[in-house]
Amino acid sequence: MSSTLDTTMQNTVATTVPVEPASPYSRRDVLFTMLAVLLVMLLGSLDQSIVGTAMPRIIGDFHGLDRYTWVTTAYMLASTVMVPIYGKLSDLFGRKRIFLIGVILFLTGSALCGAAQSMNQLIAFRAFQGLGAAALLPIAIAVVGDLFPPRERGKWQGVTGSVFALSSIVGPALGGWITENTSWRWVFYVNLPIGLIALGVLIFLMPSLYQPGKKARIDYLGALLLILGTSPILLGLSLAGSQFGWLSWQTLVLILGGGLVIAAFFVYEAFLERRDAQPIIDPSLFKNSVFTISLIVASITFMGMFGCISFLPLYAQGVLGISATNSGLILTPMMLSSMVSSILSGQLVSRFGRYKIIAITGMAITTIGAALLLRLNVQSTPMDMIVAMVVLGLGLGTSMSLYTLIVQNALPTRIGQSTSTLTFFRQIGGTVALALMGSVMSSAYGPAFNTALPDQVKQTLPAKILSVFNDPNVLLDAKVQQAISQQLGAFGAQGQALFSQLMEAVKQGLTQGIHDIFLLSLGLIVIALISVFFLKEIPLTGRQPAKNGAEGDEAEESLPTPVMMH
Repeated sequence: MSSTLDTTMQNTVATTVPVEPASPYSRRDVLFTMLAVLLVMLLGSLDQSIVGTAMPRIIGDFHGLDRYTWVTTAYMLASTVMVPIYGKLSDLFGRKRIFLIGVILFLTGSALCGAAQSMNQLIAFRAFQGLGAAALLPIAIAVVGDLFPPRERGKWQGVTGSVFALSSIVGPALGGWITENTSWRWVFYVNLPIGLIALGVLIFLMPSLYQPGKKARIDYLGALLLILGTSPILLGLSLAGSQFGWLSWQTLVLILGGGLVIAAFFVYEAFLERRDAQPIIDPSLFKNSVFTISLIVASITFMGMFGCISFLPLYAQGVLGISATNSGLILTPMMLSSMVSSILSGQLVSRFGRYKIIAITGMAITTIGAALLLRLNVQSTPMDMIVAMVVLGLGLGTSMSLYTLIVQNALPTRIGQSTSTLTFFRQIGGTVALALMGSVMSSAYGPAFNTALPDQVKQTLPAKILSVFNDPNVLLDAKVQQAISQQLGAFGAQGQALFSQLMEAVKQGLTQGIHDIFLLSLGLIVIALISVFFLKEIPLTGRQPAKNGAEGDEAEESLPTPVMMH
């Protein structure tokens, strides 16, 4: 017997494979919880893409063009500043409670927005809706981290990532159809049936996902400092370049003042962490190199992505002359390729338990896609743009959902906080990108337009007519173009030639502005590509089978898995 045992031991090589205990949740709990998670993610991401299509009709009803940007700004401010607060609260009190609060606030805000009677009411209700929206997406992603070990998470992160791509395709089309066939109010009311179904699943079928530990403390002062610091920074970035100049006292006071408060916030958070007093964001998170590199890469990639996505519809319609019922439909090829690569990369991560090579590959493909955008010019064809978008989508789909999985694997005991902090900095990065790239467009368009405009046109036309072309959006407004064409009719046969030369100069100026934006986006993505090489690889753990085949039984952790050698 002893000899047999010795022989067996000699033929067995113990290779350590990271494992987790068997899941404490039944298959039924997992399936119903994921159903609710996907519904909530669809709810939150669909709202972001559907509302924009109704804004022209809303402005017409409320005569609120002067407050147009505030509808988005109010929502963005409320949702961004609350993200890390909700993440910490979900770590303290369980995902389910905070999830429910967020969904209820979001649905209440949706109903109020649909019932708004003025532009000011809509702005206030969108801010209220944003308070709830802040809990939806980051906690939904954190729930995936609670339910599955990292290797299994990859598959689900890919699926959840594809929800964003799907909503980007469905949202604009649905919003356009609702606005045209019913009332703009239904772009808000449509949230209610989806949300109520998700709410029912959350209340009756989702486990609490809460493991009691030490007594929870709420960091009220930290929350206040975070709100008081982040809000003016976001506000300053949103208004810079449009309402105020970048170096105006208003912009500087908002951004620098907010920065000082954020610095005080982190000093206070470090003070709390040293005393184990449960701060909202643990400064020690940033001592983890995997978290810090992932945050840098994800935030910079998000900035570059915003530059590409935000201005592609303008290029497609303004320069290429592609007509679309909704400009968001132009991005469909990129969103479809993003959906495919998101699911595929998730499967690969789950299969191999490694993420660094996939992260590098994704960023490399994203870089190629961003470089292809630089080739677009006035003579480009729609196919040139589609090829660039498909390649870019393949890279972004591989990259964007991966870093959440990476930080959750690196910080398994602080999933809610790490996920929400990553989301928070991504949203800050997106806000910075939009403000920065809007300024790049403004500074590049004017000189390029004047250079492309023949001297004869400048000498012939009065400054009043030429000033209309200071905004490249004239390319998208058929009514303005018609009015100008009629005015130029006074010049006789020469009038049509002047109009054509003007429009061609606008296209040249717009193309140069967008080219500069794409160049900046490529630069950011190259920085992200270089940064990802410094990402440390931590093998993803897998689930250890439950004892006796019973699902949910406790299992031992981190046991070596014997591999029989024949």
